[in-house]
Amino acid sequence: MTAKEALELLKEGNARYVAGTPEHPNTSVARRNDLTNGQSPFAIVLSCADSRVAPELLFDRGLGELFVIRVAGNVIDDHAIGSIEYAVAHLNTKLIVVLGHESCGAVGASLSGEDPGAHIGSITSKIQPAVAKAKTQEGDLLTNAVKENAKMVGEALAASEPILATAEGLEVVSGYYKLSTGEVDFL
Repeated sequence: MTAKEALELLKEGNARYVAGTPEHPNTSVARRNDLTNGQSPFAIVLSCADSRVAPELLFDRGLGELFVIRVAGNVIDDHAIGSIEYAVAHLNTKLIVVLGHESCGAVGASLSGEDPGAHIGSITSKIQPAVAKAKTQEGDLLTNAVKENAKMVGEALAASEPILATAEGLEVVSGYYKLSTGEVDFL
């Protein structure tokens, strides 16, 4: 499946979710049994760990369709990139979606620029460049920072050597999930 075809499936699933008419595809016992021999997800989704942001639900997808990495603030480190590289190199997945969301607590914790302490600071420090860029824009600072963070993480993934930057047919897109409506806007 091409990245364009994969993105279209995500958009169609999100439209069903927003309309309140999800199909819950590929969730049967037979599907689960079919997947015991392997997987071939059509999209990778890097999203926030926020409990309100469940990619399989908001894109109305089932078992084996999405390769999901979730971490607060949808930030990347070697572990997240390695997971994504695995899906691209070994599962032949052609689409990566970096999904930020409305009212993100990790991005919100980054707005002040103060170190929140403990390991949380390792997350907020990665979001600081997006906050700095968002401060130069008109509009809501948190919303702009969430969108900038998703875009910057997407750009970093697209440029990541050696696998992602050179993978044939791979596309990276960023999105913004609206908790209030269920809609995903691709940026």
